Amino acid sequence: MTKQEPAKKPIRVLLVDDHTVVRTGLRMLIESQPTMEVVGEAGNKADALAITAREQPDIILLDLFLGQENAIDFLPELLTMAEQARVIVLTGLRNPAEHQRAVRLGAMGVALKETTPQLLLRAIERVHAGEVWLDRSMTSSLIVELRRAHKPTKAQQQEDAIGKLTSRELEVIALVGEGLRNKQIADRLCISEITVRHHLTSIFEKVKVLDRLELLIFAYQKGLVKVPG
Repeated sequence: MTKQEPAKKPIRVLLVDDHTVVRTGLRMLIESQPTMEVVGEAGNKADALAITAREQPDIILLDLFLGQENAIDFLPELLTMAEQARVIVLTGLRNPAEHQRAVRLGAMGVALKETTPQLLLRAIERVHAGEVWLDRSMTSSLIVELRRAHKPTKAQQQEDAIGKLTSRELEVIALVGEGLRNKQIADRLCISEITVRHHLTSIFEKVKVLDRLELLIFAYQKGLVKVPG
């Protein structure tokens, strides 16, 4: 007899949206998949934090605006409540500045509400697997916004910096592109988190970026990591 492999646990999803009809539609879509289940629904900050702490979801589908509340403001709190959770911002707004802010605060995916059901399900799977998910149009918008903020001399400095990156720094960039956090990068490379932080500081300085989001966009532009989505 061949030994059967243990069944994989379903991806546990929390829905955070202030519109009941939207949550109902998302629940029906997600629970149509045998590999996914909805473990809770919330329409405001208080419920979102409470359910996150109790259920420890794998994925949090988070609307940007919950009535009078801006969900980005409490996104870091959600991640503190469930350190293994990965946030996908699901929004109807094409606002590159808000999308950038969400990723900078810890979101690993941004998807538009107009996206197809198949793409949303793929986004959940990819982000759960550790990848960063950005719609291609969003990636383009983010690149345009960052280019506007960069002077030509800075762009040339970034181009020159690629040759100065060490093989270890390129490995770190690749893992950032997979959506790994510092501890996960440290575990993958068998180094300490402090060393990872030192590498990132060196990378930021060499390629003239301010944070992980700008590093991701730089890496997408230069072909150092594969563009998601």
